[in-house]
Amino acid sequence: MAFLILLISLVVLIIVRVPIAVALGLSSLFYILIEGMPSVVLLHNMINGMNSFPLLAIPFFILAGGLMNSAGITSRIFAFARALVGWSHGGLGHVNIGASIVFAGMSGAAVADAGGLGAIEIKAMRDAGYDDDFSVGITAASSTIGPIIPPSLPLVIFGVMASVSIGELFVAGIIPGLLMAASLMVMVWWMARKRNYPRDVAFSPKLVGSTFKTAVLPLMTPIIIVGGIASGMFTPTEAAVCAASYALMLGMLVYRTLSWKKLMRVSIDTIETTASILLIVGTASVFAWILAANQAAVIFSETLLGLTENKTIILLIITLIVLVIGLFMETIAAISILVPVLLPVSIQLGIDPVHLGIIVILNLMIGLLTPPIGMVLYVLSKVSSVPFERCAKATMPFLVPLIGVLLLLTFVPSITLFLPDLLYRQ
Repeated sequence: MAFLILLISLVVLIIVRVPIAVALGLSSLFYILIEGMPSVVLLHNMINGMNSFPLLAIPFFILAGGLMNSAGITSRIFAFARALVGWSHGGLGHVNIGASIVFAGMSGAAVADAGGLGAIEIKAMRDAGYDDDFSVGITAASSTIGPIIPPSLPLVIFGVMASVSIGELFVAGIIPGLLMAASLMVMVWWMARKRNYPRDVAFSPKLVGSTFKTAVLPLMTPIIIVGGIASGMFTPTEAAVCAASYALMLGMLVYRTLSWKKLMRVSIDTIETTASILLIVGTASVFAWILAANQAAVIFSETLLGLTENKTIILLIITLIVLVIGLFMETIAAISILVPVLLPVSIQLGIDPVHLGIIVILNLMIGLLTPPIGMVLYVLSKVSSVPFERCAKATMPFLVPLIGVLLLLTFVPSITLFLPDLLYRQ
């Protein structure tokens, strides 16, 4: 009875738009009180959920992305991407994707990509004569590359919840992230030919060289992060500290575009964002503890295996479940709740946890592009002054290649596991 009240109260609170951390905390508190446990159990489990060394990576990756944005470093990345791929049909659409690939190696968050690069990209595309629907749609879709290519805040959370190597998760996201970018570029090329969008700039080795010189130091960030983790020089948490320190050095000492006032603003934003994420992690940990106590994972496993023992079909069912949950729940909360339920059945079927992690995160990134939650859509609506509903409609065509990549990764795990096997499992 108490467990049923827990689920019903959570659904009701989400429907009435109560913040997800509060909804998880209140519904968990209802369960604890009905079961006659002291309310301190809630706080105890929240603290345990947040007391994890790998979670320290979160504030530093957020800080690194914020420093890059505030110091104007993202404009250098955009200029280099423009020189490199702006010569093709729909050039700025390809530039949009290319810049997201680079920025993905710095921030690890789709919302940071949309909020930072998005303003630059949409303005440039408007000035070049692209319509708002195309500009917003490709900006939203390309921002989802950020949490797949390392570093990735969602992958850090998944690694903590599933007790999986974050280093393996990071390198596992490289090929899927590049596949996402390639599929979006194909869609941009097709739409550009159909709508007769212009080429942006003629290809010039001289221009590529000059913009590369201005962007070479920021471009070193993903090399430092991924190279350091893959080589074993430092952990993901230490990599996050290095990334933030490097971004601070570029902004304060090299380019001197980061003032003390900007640094203070970025620091406050980092603290606020980190606090909201950790609050979600803490309350979701309590919720996950209650699910485990009520053997939700066992019930879910028995139900799925009762339907079929076909690994492919179960993977498809898991994909559909995560896609639906991603429509209604914030990414961090969804990961914290889904992992304890999905991981046991996946292991039982021989599904690699690293493979599961990439599938779950990509599913939830697609959820960021769809109503009613659609956090990326809300950010771009604010940045572009385009109504939320129109942003959602504009993004729909770009969901096709993303879902195509999702299905490919779901049924061909070797694509995801190639680099982890090569670097970690020999």
